[in-house]
Amino acid sequence: MPAGNRKKKKAASLEKAVALRYDEKKESSPRVVAKGQGYVAQTIKALASAHNIPIRHDDELVELLSQIDIDREIPQELYAAVAEILSWIYRANDEMRKELVP
Repeated sequence: MPAGNRKKKKAASLEKAVALRYDEKKESSPRVVAKGQGYVAQTIKALASAHNIPIRHDDELVELLSQIDIDREIPQELYAAVAEILSWIYRANDEMRKELVP
């Protein structure tokens, strides 16, 4: 395989992650609070896991969210997709609480 193709394949296969924060009492919409690829993405996911923050895998949405600057609110065009994720997170949190409470 030519060297140029290997670099393209490696870049395409880098793991990516974006972390969002949403405090409905303080913010009008979710914000990007961390993003990265490779080791940084792995660290974001490890921290989320260590703090029992649910992780949703959506490659297409990560590509879109990774274009947003850190500490910026998500644009209205992504509200529907992010609302779906927030709904999923709320359900996941409820399930975890039920497991913790006998």
